[in-house]
Amino acid sequence: MSVEIADVPDLPEGVAQHFREQGIEELYPPQAEAVEAGVAEGESVVASVPTASGKTLVAELAMLTSVARGGKALYIVPLRALASEKKAEFEAFEQYGVDVGVSTGNYDSDGDWLAQKDVIVATSEKVDSLVRNGAQWVDDLTCVVADEVHLVDDSHRGPTLEVTLAKLRKLNANLQTVALSATVGNADEIADWLDATLVDSTWRPIDLRKGVLYGQALHLDDGSQTQISRGNEKATAALVEDTLTDEGSSLVFVNSRRNAEAAARRLSDVTRDHLDPEERERLEDVAARIRDASDTQTSDDLADAVAKGAAFHHAGLASDHRELVEDAFRDRLVKVIAATPTLAAGVNTPSRRVIVRDWRRYDGDVGGMAPLDVLEVHQMFGRAGRPGLDPYGEAVLIANSHDELDELFDRYVWADPEPVRSKLAAEPALRTHILATVASGFADTEDELVSFLERTLYATQTDETGRLETVTENVLEYLERNEFLEREDGDLRATGLGHRVSQLYVDPMSAAEIVHGLRAADDRPTAFGLYHLVSRTPDMYELYLRSGDREEYTELAYERETEFLGSMPSEFEDSAFEDWLSALKTARLLEDWASELDEDAITDRYGVGPGDIRGKVETAEWLLNAAERLAGELDLEWGPAIREARKRVEYGVAEELLDLAGVRNVGRKRARRLYEAGVENRADLREADKSVVLGALRGRRKTAESILENVGRKDPDLTGVEAEGDASEDAAGASGDDGSGQQSLGDFE
Repeated sequence: MSVEIADVPDLPEGVAQHFREQGIEELYPPQAEAVEAGVAEGESVVASVPTASGKTLVAELAMLTSVARGGKALYIVPLRALASEKKAEFEAFEQYGVDVGVSTGNYDSDGDWLAQKDVIVATSEKVDSLVRNGAQWVDDLTCVVADEVHLVDDSHRGPTLEVTLAKLRKLNANLQTVALSATVGNADEIADWLDATLVDSTWRPIDLRKGVLYGQALHLDDGSQTQISRGNEKATAALVEDTLTDEGSSLVFVNSRRNAEAAARRLSDVTRDHLDPEERERLEDVAARIRDASDTQTSDDLADAVAKGAAFHHAGLASDHRELVEDAFRDRLVKVIAATPTLAAGVNTPSRRVIVRDWRRYDGDVGGMAPLDVLEVHQMFGRAGRPGLDPYGEAVLIANSHDELDELFDRYVWADPEPVRSKLAAEPALRTHILATVASGFADTEDELVSFLERTLYATQTDETGRLETVTENVLEYLERNEFLEREDGDLRATGLGHRVSQLYVDPMSAAEIVHGLRAADDRPTAFGLYHLVSRTPDMYELYLRSGDREEYTELAYERETEFLGSMPSEFEDSAFEDWLSALKTARLLEDWASELDEDAITDRYGVGPGDIRGKVETAEWLLNAAERLAGELDLEWGPAIREARKRVEYGVAEELLDLAGVRNVGRKRARRLYEAGVENRADLREADKSVVLGALRGRRKTAESILENVGRKDPDLTGVEAEGDASEDAAGASGDDGSGQQSLGDFE
């Protein structure tokens, strides 16, 4: 079946020519099959096809034809980084009259500005929050695309995607639903759930060879063997070296952050000998930008590896770090990335060879190492081979014995991926979604609620009669007990508090903990008490207690017991007390950040990466915003105290710097230097001697002018002004001050 791009009906004028200029004349077989199934004519389709087989084009054909017919399209992604990537891709169509918008933050807004956009890119959490907050334009959607729909299997994010799709389909009876999935074991069930035609294909534009390395022999799935020269090198290094001799790049998947960093350090000794002088120069520039992004050991270690052509990638990195690494890898400057599995489900980073070094990882549920799922390993495999750049892709596992060689072929190379299973019927997932379903008017009675839940994937998959009803009843009792819902004769009504919780997009259990804590306060809460309160909610991933931590934090708990909002559990309540101490450790990290402790000192003290600090800070900001709004809803007087604690953690500053740190481009370090130079607030900054300001900002003229302009100074020009003291551009370069308000996380997402 051959389909030309020119044969696709209803594309906006000029788009077919645009695709042809991109080299797309004839559609790939899975794309052609989707067109035959009516994806360009408003029909729902599930495309279960391998990575790099053209799924995005299927989505673009659906959305662009829907817009051309006068409709509005929504593209749902699992990650914020993917939202930015897809928006950049789709903006190519703006020249043909298609307006594109992206929305990822501010869960308590209605996103009205998106009403003017033709194509909207958002995470499933953001779409869920928009529905809860009554975004009117949601009713106008004609096409929704769910990228990576197999992630309904994920216990954290899956239920939100599942419920969001069910709500959108209930709101819009004729909604075209296009779901893009990796190859999974039960794509037909997903298609049945979405009333869609299934396009199920294993076709790839370039060949994917899969195999297992044992000793020096690489055994491939076509029965052939290749010799890999080992010398004294370990298996991974030998494979990377072999790929480099053919001018290819490698992705190495390992099972922990520490292993990713150690592997990158070792592999940089391999890659450095394959760099030409121009690549070395460009990599030095990338390394310098990595150091600028964060004053931490992690940042230095990453920069050291990148300068030699290798990198690591994991969730502990700051978003700036990850973007710099991904861009350098796509530009073929970085030759190898050692990554944890998060990269397999993330942004577009294909390579010649994928090496799955570790096929087991620690699993808390089993208390030890457990094999990875087939689907997860196949997602890693799917990163092998870059269309247009590589003649083939190769995915390799590493065996340490002959028996393991056979096991890896049976477990991963020959195996089909597991079926995707809904994770909705668990109380944490249903708590938030049942409250939102009632609060946003999708169900006014218990019967309507069960009827709505029957539209989910879980309901179509389960053979446990009555399980959904039982869990639903438990959740309704919890919501009623905490004054979020009222029930009478089968009728359901969200209270004012329940409506507010749903709009704020917090887990009702988090809201209950916050409400209980705020009501327990006799005096104005301290910032530390508030940080501890939000740290013990289910929405905050607490820091783990390491060996030796229990004694240290038990002592701290008694020292600061008067600041806690709510009663501390007894030491004899093992699990509850341990959770309390984990929250205490998290709260102390937030307090350290808000007391201007250097980022590198925080990473050392808590054994975390810069990305972890930023993640905790962002979550604390969001939960403290919710706490402030809940205090207002309950007429409690603690709003100003909560607002101050939130601002301090947002800017990472002590109380006296709040006014200064709020000026764009100032940030925590510059605010402190200005304050120590006698510039204590915005009013001072507008009137201060320019030489004093320039001196405090280490002679950075452009930065100083930008800050003066941002604070509203009438004459920000610093031409001819000399910095007071010995500040100079050179001193600034040595200070680690990057010229962009570094370490103020107000713009972090």
